[in-house]
Amino acid sequence: MPESILKGSCLCGAVAYEVSGEARRFFHCHCSRCRKSSGTGHASNLFIEPGALRWLKGEEQIRTFKVPEAKRFTNTFCAICGSRLPRLIQGSTAVMIPAGSLDAESPIEPQARIFSDSRARWSCSDDELPAYPDYPPP
Repeated sequence: MPESILKGSCLCGAVAYEVSGEARRFFHCHCSRCRKSSGTGHASNLFIEPGALRWLKGEEQIRTFKVPEAKRFTNTFCAICGSRLPRLIQGSTAVMIPAGSLDAESPIEPQARIFSDSRARWSCSDDELPAYPDYPPP
């Protein structure tokens, strides 16, 4: 997949961003942390690698919460409206984008459901996507 530039923003429009790079993975994550941070049955996250994140406006409104005992989980969001926002993944060249924050369609379709063993029984899952009990194979 060729490099692309994706733009997005928060619900109130105070924060806007641009991510450049190659869209490699798109997962629906059913882990309890993603469910709690999104308030839904799963979080839909797009991974750009290698990726570069640039804030177009509102950088002063960005807040981050890292679950202290979590190895990887961090929630980045707008301080005004609470919308989830992209973040650089620590220790890598990847950018994670909450797919719902994009201003246009994703360049790739969802590829899998991850942490499916943590799926709430009421959460959607009636599709043909492969499901993995934790992280998918590389």
